[in-house]
Amino acid sequence: MRRNWIRIGLPILLMAGLVAAGAAHAAKSSGSTAKNKYAYHQFTGVVTALDKESLTVEKSGKQPMTRTFMRHEAMTTQGDLAKDARVTVYYRDEGGKSVAHKVVVKAGPETASSS
Repeated sequence: MRRNWIRIGLPILLMAGLVAAGAAHAAKSSGSTAKNKYAYHQFTGVVTALDKESLTVEKSGKQPMTRTFMRHEAMTTQGDLAKDARVTVYYRDEGGKSVAHKVVVKAGPETASSS
């Protein structure tokens, strides 16, 4: 009886270990695709400067931050992009620079209360 366990049970246990190791490897490698270098990042704040080539957005709060984005030639905007507008910038890091691909202008408090 003991010899039968070694002949039958041991290979089954080894196969189960290989399957578990393969599943762990697949889960680990699929997690790395979430940080794809082509994924968009977001930054929300108020536009402080704006020109043909760049856009500067300032975030206030506990950790204030100012970021300058280069405009992509195919950048799209939703809403009226102007100075002092609250926006969310969707950007990618390209060659060490933040390049804006899409800008969404958020409705201000005066616009939201009047609707």
